[in-house]
Amino acid sequence: MNAIVIAVAVVLGLSLLRVNVVIALILATFTGGLLGGLDMQQTLEAFNKGLGNGAPVALSYALLGAFAVAISRSGVANWLSSHLLNKVSRSEEAQHKQLLLKCLLLGTLVIMAICSQNVLPIHIAFIPLIVPPLLLVMNKLKLDRRAVACVLTFGLVTPYMFMPVGFGSIYLKDILLANLHTSGLPESEINLMHAMALPALGMLVGLVIALVFSYRKPRSYDMAKTEAVEGKDDEQHSKGTLAIAGLAVVVAFILQLWLDSMVLGALAGFIVFSTSGVVKWKKADDLFTEGMKMMAAIGFIMIAAAGFAEVMRETGQINALVTDVSDIIGNSKALGALLMLFVGLIVTMGVGSSFSTVPIIAAIFVPLAMQLGFSPMAIVCLVGTAGALGDAGSPASDSTLGPTAGLNVDGQHNHIWDSVVPTFLHYNLPLLAFGWLAAMVL
Repeated sequence: MNAIVIAVAVVLGLSLLRVNVVIALILATFTGGLLGGLDMQQTLEAFNKGLGNGAPVALSYALLGAFAVAISRSGVANWLSSHLLNKVSRSEEAQHKQLLLKCLLLGTLVIMAICSQNVLPIHIAFIPLIVPPLLLVMNKLKLDRRAVACVLTFGLVTPYMFMPVGFGSIYLKDILLANLHTSGLPESEINLMHAMALPALGMLVGLVIALVFSYRKPRSYDMAKTEAVEGKDDEQHSKGTLAIAGLAVVVAFILQLWLDSMVLGALAGFIVFSTSGVVKWKKADDLFTEGMKMMAAIGFIMIAAAGFAEVMRETGQINALVTDVSDIIGNSKALGALLMLFVGLIVTMGVGSSFSTVPIIAAIFVPLAMQLGFSPMAIVCLVGTAGALGDAGSPASDSTLGPTAGLNVDGQHNHIWDSVVPTFLHYNLPLLAFGWLAAMVL
């Protein structure tokens, strides 16, 4: 069996058994490396090389954690939570008002997530700033956080795979189309939104199932644990502190967009808090450390995932996997479409990035799809969907790590069982089905 398949199975299996994701990634790395033909020294060298690639992202998470704690200390968390909790308290006897508040909260989060990909392309940077202050409200509403994770992941994945704006422009135009043309697809006018419409509809179907059926029932959380991190009475707010918090967020977002750096954006926001006096200078170090601790687990997962991905590339087994699948397909378009999508799922689940998957699979998939008689529109859909598959549901993907970073600040949201498994079931399975259907009808 292919070493990549075994390595991904090891990651998922150990993670589902509640082994720490970092440990699971390291064990899977050496399993895949040794089975892929590398010796221990070569595997270790490739792993160490990959670790450096994950460091910038990990540092970004750490600084975002510090920035999020600073915002909380400014009193914004108390103000926002108190404002919404008052509305919840007044509507406790009216079930329809509770439902309306849930819909309003989830709708606001999905709009924010969508805008973070296209309108204001800051990706997951908004989650640790916006979600933690809302946990008290979610607890009061008995809102299942798995539903929130599905909402956030939908907003993080669907826009870039469907709308050619912001991150969608990078994925669909700069990566997908560019690699397809390089791999032999003739250049022609292709409506990208039309090509990806059915897969995007599959994502929407998964979201509806998650909200209306799977996670509709109330779920209780320990309010005391949430209050310990988000409801401190000593965090007083005033119009001045709220204005400083707003200024810090604006400065952070502008710098991130201008310099394309989450690190410098979060650092600038933290400096605004420190120099304004909202965060006392003598407490700044403790606050910074607290924020880094909050995001440390996510950062280490990203670093380990980068090492895992480098070892998988070094083995050459990804190309071998694609070639093996092409040998199985024969002349069957239906089987070919299904297996190509399945390979994309496996690769992205391991690598953790759809943006990195497309260049890997396009070189083999394009000539194979052309040989099977797929239209250019169908090929765009096949490779685009194969790349996006696995982004939702991967233990090492931004699209699952980001929601966990916001929902688990009080330790009541498990990354694997509350983010990874729900998003895998509700998005990857519909995406497989709708992506296959689209490839067959386009």
